[in-house]
Amino acid sequence: MKKGNHDIRDVVYIHLHEKERFVLSYGIEFYEFYHFLAQSISSILLLKHQFDDGELHTHTMFDYVPEQKLAKLAKEDVYGYGDFAWIDFEETEALDVLHGQTIAELLFLAHKRDHLKAPFYQHLNNQFVYLAHDDGWFNKTYYKNLPMFYSFFGEVISQKLNRLKADKTLFGVKKKRIFTPLSQQGVLLLKEMMKEGMVLSIRKASQNRMRIEIPIWVIGDFANMDDMYEEYEKRSKQGNVDGKLVYDKRTKEWEVIIN
Repeated sequence: MKKGNHDIRDVVYIHLHEKERFVLSYGIEFYEFYHFLAQSISSILLLKHQFDDGELHTHTMFDYVPEQKLAKLAKEDVYGYGDFAWIDFEETEALDVLHGQTIAELLFLAHKRDHLKAPFYQHLNNQFVYLAHDDGWFNKTYYKNLPMFYSFFGEVISQKLNRLKADKTLFGVKKKRIFTPLSQQGVLLLKEMMKEGMVLSIRKASQNRMRIEIPIWVIGDFANMDDMYEEYEKRSKQGNVDGKLVYDKRTKEWEVIIN
């Protein structure tokens, strides 16, 4: 999936705002989010979308997607929606008693992609708020429990490798290698880099028979992902890296190297 000439699948930017429990990202898309976190999502209230199969909730006047339809939404071209924003909830009955103030805060969230107060609501018992523009290009995701993000990040990096790398069998048929997820402990070693604005490039990974090395750069805080990508391209051409993710093909273990 691309925007302009940029392939957003194999370059990932993360800027972690730990205190406010949100992550700005580039390169991670809704179908990946849903694939790894589906068990944590009951239903979602759509704040901005173009999904044709949502159900209208007449009290809030938002469409919602019940759990049994989430897989269908995950197969949609969400990138093509432009703006895509939602918050999860547990029980439809909870929507019936949402106050006007809460509905106003949700409208503000979707419109400004920012919060008036911490966007975790007792009535909804939501775990996430997902605010995207050109999904995968600019995403702002709130996590009630940040360890969920650390686990998800480790899974999604290994899955991107699974999709991009292939080995040949004895019969010459390409067979995808299954890469072990990066552990939560490994992701936590990257936390300080994430807090400063970190980008890694699976596209520029190097490999030999024994290992794969994914380069990492700390490039700073960006809300405009065109500017972020420009800085990434500049830094990646300079050669010096701030860290690496190293995967040992023999032991199937990751090592985090910070320079």
